[in-house]
Amino acid sequence: MDRQIRRLAMAFLLLFVLLLVQVNYIQVFASKRLAENPANSRLLLDEYSIKRGEILARDERTILAYSKSTKDVYKYLRVYPRGSLYGQITGFYSLIFGRSGLEASENEYLSGRAPELLPQNLVDEILGRPKQGATIVTTLDPRLQALAKKSLGSLAGAVVAMDPHTGDVLAMVANPSYNPAPLASHTSATVRAAQSALTHDRGKPLLSRAFQELYPPGSTFKLVTASAALENGMAPSTLFPNPSQLSLPQTTHRLQNFGGEHCLGGVAQITLAQALQVSCNVVFGEVGLKLGGDKLLAQARKFGFDEHVPFDLPFAEGSIAPESLKAPPAVAFSAIGQQSVGANPLQMALIASAIANGGVEMAPRLVSEVRDPAGRVVKRFDPHPFGQPISAKTASQLTAMMESVVNAGTGTAAQIPGIQVAGKTGTAQNSTNKPHAWFVCFAPASNPKIVVAVLVLNGGSLGSDATGGQVAAPIAKTILEAAIRG
Repeated sequence: MDRQIRRLAMAFLLLFVLLLVQVNYIQVFASKRLAENPANSRLLLDEYSIKRGEILARDERTILAYSKSTKDVYKYLRVYPRGSLYGQITGFYSLIFGRSGLEASENEYLSGRAPELLPQNLVDEILGRPKQGATIVTTLDPRLQALAKKSLGSLAGAVVAMDPHTGDVLAMVANPSYNPAPLASHTSATVRAAQSALTHDRGKPLLSRAFQELYPPGSTFKLVTASAALENGMAPSTLFPNPSQLSLPQTTHRLQNFGGEHCLGGVAQITLAQALQVSCNVVFGEVGLKLGGDKLLAQARKFGFDEHVPFDLPFAEGSIAPESLKAPPAVAFSAIGQQSVGANPLQMALIASAIANGGVEMAPRLVSEVRDPAGRVVKRFDPHPFGQPISAKTASQLTAMMESVVNAGTGTAAQIPGIQVAGKTGTAQNSTNKPHAWFVCFAPASNPKIVVAVLVLNGGSLGSDATGGQVAAPIAKTILEAAIRG
């Protein structure tokens, strides 16, 4: 009898211990995960009882997102008055699919949970006022954002405009984009239908081509190759042989110029500066072979390729597979932005910004400050450098070389009367026979105020006949001129 009682007591003790462990696990170790689970209805009711803060453009008048009261069980509905124009930046705030974009990265502020908002929250609680989130002020210029969208039109691609001295992202648009409003609906069927349509869209509108996808940058990458050359003892006047095509070691393949042309009419030698001006593949292939894969990769990484570049949104930094730079032929093709080189307009804008800013690359900035519900600034995000990939001397030399591209080279379509533009074209081969058209530039060249990077996929309306100078440069010119002349 005693043995049975002892066994029963041990069983109850074991059950008590298990219950204690389970309670502690739920309340301590798993509490955060359970609280943040979108399926937690109590959490959703709590979240939607808070008036989420606004997201504003830099003019502080243009509202990109706000919350309005409703009569249903979820007290506030998220509204996106500019729709797809800012959709890939604001992201969405969804009952079913959670948060994305700035709605995710700035959630602690928007939801009123950040430590900086504690004083305001205490005052609200004492006075019996409902809890409110903070306002996020972005660096986006609504005029340039609208112009970038208009200039890109219906073309698949993207545009990024930046201030090279602060890293401020002034405009960032991509096609296709999406309207976050259906995803923010309080009707489950509407939300699920919108999500399904977006995820099955072949254009992948939930991923921005401006900063989340990678594409071969083509000849715009020659800015990186030229930087490596200048940083490793070469000069704009350094001469290179100018054959009609470049024979590559370890293979029978040859590297050719765009359209099979012979640079500068077939002169025997050509300078590095002239090679950039006319975008001579053969010479830049030679430069790549002379530098070697290690130096080319090292220079690309200084600009942010394959590195973590801090940004307010998930950013796919430029990439080069190191193993692809072990064989000389691959190095030659990588030097002209092909092979395994990938980039997006934000990455290429950062490269141009470093050149425009005397060699210092500023980290891209999308959010400038946070304001509490009373309008007081509680957090500032000051500009800060990402690094210095090139010297001031190299930046000056590259600027002069990029000026010649626009004055008398492949980028003449970007010329603006009375304003000197520095730029670089790119016509990138891909899996289709329709090249991607690129243009990267800044102006005024002597005192840069804005950097613009444009990508048009598959040549836009010109298809296989497209070049970066024909398709992308005129788009960039429109934005440059508007930014400088107002």
